[in-house]
Amino acid sequence: MATYVLVHGGGHGGWCYQRVARLLRRAGHDVYTPTLSGLADRAHVLGPGIGLHTHIDDVAELINHEDLREVILVGHSYGGMVVTGAADRTHDRIGKLVYLDAATPANGQSLVDVAGPYIEAVRPLGAVVDGVELVLQPGADAGMLYGITDPDDLRWMAERLTAHPWRCFEEPLDLRNEDELWAIPQFHIVCTVTLATRDPELIAKARAAGRLWDIDTGHDLMITEPQAVTDCLLEVATA
Repeated sequence: MATYVLVHGGGHGGWCYQRVARLLRRAGHDVYTPTLSGLADRAHVLGPGIGLHTHIDDVAELINHEDLREVILVGHSYGGMVVTGAADRTHDRIGKLVYLDAATPANGQSLVDVAGPYIEAVRPLGAVVDGVELVLQPGADAGMLYGITDPDDLRWMAERLTAHPWRCFEEPLDLRNEDELWAIPQFHIVCTVTLATRDPELIAKARAAGRLWDIDTGHDLMITEPQAVTDCLLEVATA
């Protein structure tokens, strides 16, 4: 039995992993799908102090308080920033680190540094609410931004997506235990269309080690291809 902690990306919540979590649990594994502070079912704690390191603490504290060991820690999209920081803080509890079409940052980088023009493009569409700059505004067709085309999925997402604090995207990652962090085996599950935009050295290394899968679907692959994502995660557990 493996233990998975699945961390969502910007504007989402633990809800986005419902399909994958159900399949992993059916296979006999423990699965945690935390929602990061200020988003989805934790939108009530939104405030100007929430940033990347708040979210890193969210995940690190879950792992510590649940006394989880040999965790397969998975981050989607912006969640790649979060799981990198959380694994740095809890390296002795992490067995494997999985980047699910996710940002793969180095120390001192922010998501703006990693994702560049794409992230900057969403900022003009944001708004300031109660002193918090919010981007990735929800709406009826907001799921299309994440590669969703199915009308039922778009409606399901429209009821759940929330705006995201911009501060999270511009706050740089502060790693403290890099030797231990980078010793953790890393795996990459990416959308086929994003392969060309990724660090070729990183991709080549992951492919050579048998730690790379690509799935021909949109960015929210845990929603559009839950079985394929689950199959990859089950392979990670036995790798």
